[in-house]
Amino acid sequence: MANSPQAKKRARQNETNRKHNASLRSMARTYIKKVQANIEANKPEEAQAAFLKAQPIMDSMVNKGVFAKNKIARQKSRLSARIKALKSA
Repeated sequence: MANSPQAKKRARQNETNRKHNASLRSMARTYIKKVQANIEANKPEEAQAAFLKAQPIMDSMVNKGVFAKNKIARQKSRLSARIKALKSA
């Protein structure tokens, strides 16, 4: 338990930031799920459009420190590969 005033303030800030980051993380995951849903529904054009919408959101979350850079790079790479395979099939 925090005792000093600065530790109490830091605890309050941490809780606020945790809630804000959870909201941002949830939003980014929703965009990713929309891309995946279109891929699984065999809709390459809609998947590509959803992916183009999701990319800047994902990059923004990296810049804000919500996700690690390599995690988002890996996810974008895998999604684009799945979309490319869907278009060629």
